[in-house]
Amino acid sequence: MKSMLPELSFFYAAVPAVLLVGLAKGGMGDALALIGVPILALVVSPVEAAAILLPILIFMDMISLVVWRKHGDWTTLKIMLPGALFGIAVGWATSALVPGSVLRVVIGAVTVLFCARYFWNNFGPGAGEVVLPRGQRPLLASAWGTLSGYGSFVAHAGGAPFQIYALPLKLPPREFTGTGVRFFAILNAVKLIPYFALGQLDTKNLVTSATLLPFAPFATIAGAWCVKRMKPEIFYPFMYAMALIAALLIIHEGLGF
Repeated sequence: MKSMLPELSFFYAAVPAVLLVGLAKGGMGDALALIGVPILALVVSPVEAAAILLPILIFMDMISLVVWRKHGDWTTLKIMLPGALFGIAVGWATSALVPGSVLRVVIGAVTVLFCARYFWNNFGPGAGEVVLPRGQRPLLASAWGTLSGYGSFVAHAGGAPFQIYALPLKLPPREFTGTGVRFFAILNAVKLIPYFALGQLDTKNLVTSATLLPFAPFATIAGAWCVKRMKPEIFYPFMYAMALIAALLIIHEGLGF
């Protein structure tokens, strides 16, 4: 068992990475998670980083599900999840064919345009007009759900497509966060099957994951504490800003800089 544990220097990068991912899981936005993953990838390969983080993400999901158990929009979940599960299946079937870097750049570019439109409409020359919440659109939800599931499996970039569909609904902040928590908890649990099948969850990586688990609850609960105290007029600009930063990080990683 001792031989399976990483060097002490590993934890200098791994602990901050887990704390950032935990804040994101608590509801603080995917940008923090996308900062955390590359930090962990500084000390292990990107594939190994993903394998180490997946059990921790699922543990964080369990905590988030308890924290946000009273909040969530079931309509959004019902119309997005089938597409997301299909997207995971497609990602598994084509994992050796489609470069993850290409998908990262495409998702990142679309998200940048999506966020730029929001900030232009709300803070540009024509700001001030009331933008009504967008109604549910099942076909669009299925399309973005599929891309979210596919991006989550292939490039760990499922958050951006989910936000592109869900943010314009203008759900109350707690309902938006609770919906996202349930959505990605289900996706991460389903992803265990193909990750095991592809041999990414071996004993060594699972032992490493276990050593990092104690840091997960603190960060996840801290993120939820912050979100629960945000007013909508602060929450939504913050979430769009986090989505924009996440998109730029996805593009940066996809281009290999």
